[in-house]
Amino acid sequence: MLCAHVIPDRMNFHPCRVAVTSPLARSFGGLGRFLTTMMLYPTSPEAAVKFLQFVNASPTPFHAVENAAVRLEKAGFRKLQEKEDWEKDIKPGGKYYFTRNQAALVAFTLPAIWKQGAGLSIVATHVDSPNLKVRPISKRTKSGYLQVGVETYGGGIWHSWLDRDLSLAGRAVVSEKGGRFQSKLIKIDRPLLRIPTLAIHLDRNVNDNFKFNQETEFVPILGLLENQLNAKKYEDSDDEDKPAKSTVSQQASSIQANHHSELLAVLAGELSVAPEEIHDFELSLFDTQAATLGGLNREFIFSPRMDNLVSTFCAIEAIAESVSAQSFSTLEGNVNCIALFNHEEIGSVSTSGAESSLIPSLLNRLSPTPAALAQSISRSFLISADMGHAIHPNYTTKHEDKHRPVMNGGIVIKTNAKQRYASDAISTFIVKQLVQRRGGKVQEFEVRNDMPCGSTVGPMLSKIGIRTVDVGNAMLSMHSIRETAGSHDVQHAIDLFSSFFEGFAALDKELTVD
Repeated sequence: MLCAHVIPDRMNFHPCRVAVTSPLARSFGGLGRFLTTMMLYPTSPEAAVKFLQFVNASPTPFHAVENAAVRLEKAGFRKLQEKEDWEKDIKPGGKYYFTRNQAALVAFTLPAIWKQGAGLSIVATHVDSPNLKVRPISKRTKSGYLQVGVETYGGGIWHSWLDRDLSLAGRAVVSEKGGRFQSKLIKIDRPLLRIPTLAIHLDRNVNDNFKFNQETEFVPILGLLENQLNAKKYEDSDDEDKPAKSTVSQQASSIQANHHSELLAVLAGELSVAPEEIHDFELSLFDTQAATLGGLNREFIFSPRMDNLVSTFCAIEAIAESVSAQSFSTLEGNVNCIALFNHEEIGSVSTSGAESSLIPSLLNRLSPTPAALAQSISRSFLISADMGHAIHPNYTTKHEDKHRPVMNGGIVIKTNAKQRYASDAISTFIVKQLVQRRGGKVQEFEVRNDMPCGSTVGPMLSKIGIRTVDVGNAMLSMHSIRETAGSHDVQHAIDLFSSFFEGFAALDKELTVD
């Protein structure tokens, strides 16, 4: 193999593909983590190669948030706690971030000349993707197989999850000394589960409009019972021929009866605790196949979770790079900010979603008086960054004739008359100006009149009163377990966000809108 196994560090990055002398490599972990040069991708876009490291290390929103925090701290950002009175400690020229529930992150930089009432220049993304989540009572046995009960999350292309090498990642609440508890991240880097398809010999019509039941025919297998089939611990199995008995434990805080002991043992080994010290967990299935570059000239990225970890990665890079720019020490005007939300794929209505108090709370804490808050909102601008749909060569009629974005063709501006996207003439003009300042290109996307339109965090956040635009990178197979995007578009998004952080406040002064 050209790429070795994952390096055992906090980020769990693969040790290949990035030149150790590059600024991106140095900023995302130091020279020691990148043991090889761009042997696999010697002429590939540096930003795309670095994205591979990020997405491979981020199988869940919890991991994406932790990896974002690591990147920001290396750039000099200081962590704040929402529960603390941090307003009195922040200073002009400062760099800060805070997280909520391990699943959302907000980072911001104060300009050197800053006062209450300043606007916020926000790039908003989301860190969740469609996946399968382990049920609270996951223990299943059937026909000699150990199985794990799962629930679908978001609008996934579920057939793409069949016959894939799957594993588990997420977080677990474990016991610590002194009667304390901690939520720890976990990522099992080996194939553990699989959802096998039925052989074509047993279903000759399988290729004719293939469909399956997501409750009964979409249950992963974990292992075989083998010699343990008659063991006492399986006497109460929920096999098809045996009615399931109660799994309620004597202690309410115990989950031991809800899951296979073998599964708990694997989790305990990864966490370095005893199985009984695991009190709860929130786990998702993920594909163990690493993201990679592909195509004749490596013009593509083949990867899971690009919707929306591409936008997330680009936002993190842009704000981290902005603080090292020569102009940062003299910057005035808006507060630069990124907001990484959870639960966009299921409506954003959670404490860590876009409809939560995260952005309103930040606005209020930076501008606590009604007058200052109103001024701040009127001076603010938000880029809602989420992936967009590239023209598909096999399904060209799915696009409106004049709105056909292509991969590696530049930033896609998304517009919808029904306000499923928040873009309007003013906000799109601003984005075009910012892209033009970096020598980039823009593309336009509108959905056909005879098709429904998706949405983003943009319309939700625009309710606050902040001017908003919806943009993204063009991609194929959105919501599949393996998606396809353009390798050059990663840098295009970073360039837009960097131009936004550097120049929006000055550009806004040149624009008059009553």
